[in-house]
Amino acid sequence: MEELLSNSRNRVVGTKQTIKALENGEAQKVFIASDAEDKVTRPVVSLCEEKNVELYYVESMQKLGKLSGIKVKAAVAAIKDNEKEVD
Repeated sequence: MEELLSNSRNRVVGTKQTIKALENGEAQKVFIASDAEDKVTRPVVSLCEEKNVELYYVESMQKLGKLSGIKVKAAVAAIKDNEKEVD
């Protein structure tokens, strides 16, 4: 599953961007670092449950940052769907 994130061209990194993608119905899959602070990840986990979005845990913030294609640690990242689903 981690390969999906590293190979995705349409991704967001960070709590604010991930929350925005979830609220807009654009997030397809969300990745959370297991060692990230709960106060940072809790709102994202809640939104994933509310929006029924797949949630995956990565072993560390260091690894999630690397998978996301950035040179710093990341607590949260998401793969965005190319087309939003319309209800």
